[in-house]
Amino acid sequence: MPIKHAIWTVGEKPAPLPLSQLSSEQLLEDMIEKDPTILSDNWMLIGRQEVTPFGGRTDLLAIDPSGNLVLIELKRHRTPREIVAQALDYAAWVGKLTSDKIAQIYQRYSKGGSINDAFKARFGTELDEETLNESHQIILVAAELDYATERIIRYLNERDVAINVFFFQIFQRGTEQLLSRAWYIDPGETQINAATYSKGTSSKEPWNGEFYVSFGGAHRSWEEARKHGFISGGGGSWYSQTLKLLSSGDLVWVKIPKRGYVGVARVIESVQPVSEFQIDGKPCLEVLSTADQLSLHANDPEMAEYFVRVEWLDTVNESSAFDGVGLFGNQNTVCQPVTPKWRHTVERLKSKFKNWENKTPTP
Repeated sequence: MPIKHAIWTVGEKPAPLPLSQLSSEQLLEDMIEKDPTILSDNWMLIGRQEVTPFGGRTDLLAIDPSGNLVLIELKRHRTPREIVAQALDYAAWVGKLTSDKIAQIYQRYSKGGSINDAFKARFGTELDEETLNESHQIILVAAELDYATERIIRYLNERDVAINVFFFQIFQRGTEQLLSRAWYIDPGETQINAATYSKGTSSKEPWNGEFYVSFGGAHRSWEEARKHGFISGGGGSWYSQTLKLLSSGDLVWVKIPKRGYVGVARVIESVQPVSEFQIDGKPCLEVLSTADQLSLHANDPEMAEYFVRVEWLDTVNESSAFDGVGLFGNQNTVCQPVTPKWRHTVERLKSKFKNWENKTPTP
């Protein structure tokens, strides 16, 4: 059923604030441009009002930490089914954008800026042109969602199309207007759907049941992860929430970005925050060499590091990481790839890490 939300004053006589409306759709677009965190802490805006070859104009275009694009369409009033069709039409254009076209879009938006420099400044990593725009998300911004549109959005998500709705409501408090927000679907689910898609793949393959894991960063030591039996991710919900995909017994292939694949493991325990994760019966913050950095956000559910305990089946030193042309890569911490490239990658990994099936999960 459609989502509704309200705001009450706090006190002995709580009272709901009256609903209001924005003077224009452009005002909301201006607000999001000035503060993109209204939508997400994990996106960087790269374009606005871009003309598509089909004659329409996108509202906003963003990029996430993995280099995937986010198409944002704003509608101030009730969202009809036609808006979904329009967004899918624009997404067909977004999905085919090449690295040079994306660079040009950002250059126009920033009045001459470099998307590579901006991406590094925003996310702390280099923009990888090889994986740039491998997938994308569609975000509809609307005050309400009618039943027909709700059915369409749910249908598309059940078939792994990365589309979501960001609800907003405007409330009046005296002369001031307040904005509240809510997501129709957990943004993590939409992120996961986007992570399973690879541009250039005309059809998906059945998932083989084996997970891809990205492990890296200045405050993560591969040798300690190898020694103590864990993988981890954090520094924002975008980096940590996909760890929830993993359950005891799952097989994971671990890659260090820019280096290559370094190990294969079985999951022993589901995800735990850094404040609860223990190593040999001691809090991990008393054991790990990077504890000072990890403790900075240990009590912040959004920014904290999260750990998954694993049993390593086969590993190599970082200096011996296995890499090569055509191997699957993704900056999501965990994903369930459904592309032929993943099948090809796993086949090669199993010839490299020969002990991948020699152990069984610890009870």
